Amino acid sequence: MSPRPWIADNDCSDDTVVPLPAKTAVGAPNWLAAIPYPAALIRLAGSDPQIDHCTENFLRTFPNLRNGFASADDPMAGEIRRAVTGFVIGKQAICHFEILRETPIGAETFACTLGWIRDLGGSGDHILLSALDRTSDRRIEESLRRELVSDTLTSLPNRIGFGEALEHMISSAKDTPSSEISVIMVDLVRFSRINESLGSLAGDELILSVAKRLKALITPDLILARLGGDEFAICRLLPNGLTDAMSLAAQIKAAVVAPVRLANFQLSIDCAVGCAIARVDEAEADELIRQAQTAVRTAKRTDRLEVYRPGVLSAARRRFLIESRLRNALSTGGLHLMFQPLVDLASNEITGFEALARWHDDELGPVSPNDFIPVAEESGLIVQLGRWALNESMRQLSRWDKAQGSIVPLRMNVNLSPIQMVRDDVISAISDALRMNGVDGRRLTIEMTESALVGDPDACRTLLNALKGFNVSIAMDDFGTGYSNMASLQSLPLDALKIDRSFVSDMLVDSDKHAIIRAILSLAQALKLKTTAEGIESHAVAEALRDMGCTVGQGFYYARPMTADDAFAYWLSRWEFEAI
Repeated sequence: MSPRPWIADNDCSDDTVVPLPAKTAVGAPNWLAAIPYPAALIRLAGSDPQIDHCTENFLRTFPNLRNGFASADDPMAGEIRRAVTGFVIGKQAICHFEILRETPIGAETFACTLGWIRDLGGSGDHILLSALDRTSDRRIEESLRRELVSDTLTSLPNRIGFGEALEHMISSAKDTPSSEISVIMVDLVRFSRINESLGSLAGDELILSVAKRLKALITPDLILARLGGDEFAICRLLPNGLTDAMSLAAQIKAAVVAPVRLANFQLSIDCAVGCAIARVDEAEADELIRQAQTAVRTAKRTDRLEVYRPGVLSAARRRFLIESRLRNALSTGGLHLMFQPLVDLASNEITGFEALARWHDDELGPVSPNDFIPVAEESGLIVQLGRWALNESMRQLSRWDKAQGSIVPLRMNVNLSPIQMVRDDVISAISDALRMNGVDGRRLTIEMTESALVGDPDACRTLLNALKGFNVSIAMDDFGTGYSNMASLQSLPLDALKIDRSFVSDMLVDSDKHAIIRAILSLAQALKLKTTAEGIESHAVAEALRDMGCTVGQGFYYARPMTADDAFAYWLSRWEFEAI
């Protein structure tokens, strides 16, 4: 009769042993007791694995395996059995796998290893099974994982978690490839102002209030996330396409804009909503999120729901490239000024030039000011760009003076962005440009648009009054296209109005535009302001404006923007002609 197999008790100092039933086995090897975690020696009896020997803590960990695999009423036993069978059939040298066991207090995880023990004590080959309890490690990993994919303030999925959830939603809907999926982005308006005025705690309270309202809209087919700051996102499948997206967007808007009480203040908040939609079989999670973010940025400007349209994202990428290249151009001297003459309509003399920034990039080619000026304003580069234009234009006046050997009778018009007026110390920028180049302030005209008055009229008025201390002239550019009224015009220290080219170009054939120009000229005359008409392209238009009382003309009829040398030569030729 074969000796009965024994359990090696590696936890007991008195060498207590427990018999384990088996058909054929030899005594337990001494080294088995030295293994500090659950371990067992498995022998194949035909195609069935049998446990010959095991450690005491193996049975404490897997009590259902006391009678082997065949009688074990335990899903874990089935997993181990399948792993052993696959290990043998695959003729592997070593095998690692994990098994899970559900308990009332949560899942337990064991990292298991299978390896061969050849010719054990003359009883043939055995398989050594070891099981290391990784439950604590896995719970720590799960906790860290939750922190990685969750927003700590709202407990909603964060950007990473939302991306993963969206990918899962897309893959789960592949059986209906023609259906559509959407990402709706929600961005709170004026959140930064609330945060700055009432403090970060009030800002957090506002975020929590908005999150609670949005959670109330969530159904099982929706996923809500906070991507960061004041930006929320919702994804869902759209059985009815755009109609479903529009309906959800309207619900979101209604939920968010309801007044909220913060720090004893009742505030009305608003939000911008942007949406991106794609067919499931064409959708990519990252791309869909980027498209929705592009749409919500547009919605912040238009104050309405925006749905992403093809081409918008490529335009956004181009703006990003322009910003990167513009930053480099400003630091390496990659921009230059062109100069367009300003002509007195009565005497036909050149009274000055408008300085216009131009940019030709090695990678992008010629970039229109209509493209790079808005990017500069959005990115904050407008401050650096504006200071460069001021310094360079004043330097050019000084160069012309030196070339002429005396002060040339020319003024320089330089544009000042409303963004620069807010973000920069404009007074010091202008005074430094005048002082460093030895130019009198009376030779500089600052052009500003009507939109500069909208944000903070009082601050704008204070700034312009300070500029008058340097004898700098001030012209309102593109007049007639913005928000000016009589009260604001009367209160500002303006010297001139520039009539926008959109009125000038067709004034001889469009009676409405002709009437508008006449009204502007009458207004300027009443306020004792000079006027400059932009966009003059014919002699007939120039004469008509002169007869109507316009002071100065500018446009292709006289000259296109020119380099500094060409502009000086152009002035010199006309000046000498007039002198003769």
